[in-house]
Amino acid sequence: MGKVMAVIKVMPDSTDRDMGKLQDDLKKALPKVAEFKGIQVKPIAFGLKAILFAFVVSDAEGGTESVEEAFKKVPGVESVSVDSVDLI
Repeated sequence: MGKVMAVIKVMPDSTDRDMGKLQDDLKKALPKVAEFKGIQVKPIAFGLKAILFAFVVSDAEGGTESVEEAFKKVPGVESVSVDSVDLI
């Protein structure tokens, strides 16, 4: 069984959302099956910013699903989508 490096794009529900707090909340919500690797805030348009959250997880069935589901439950998150997944 191998591992994958995944990046999930998280969109906040508002341009007024405190991105620092949202980043901290996402780190806390990361399931134990995933290993945090990095985080980046990327401007999108009109003041809206996305959070790109990188982590390593097993390539077993379900892969990034547990992280996606955990992030969707974080207050202030509008949407969660997988940006990239690469074998390592």
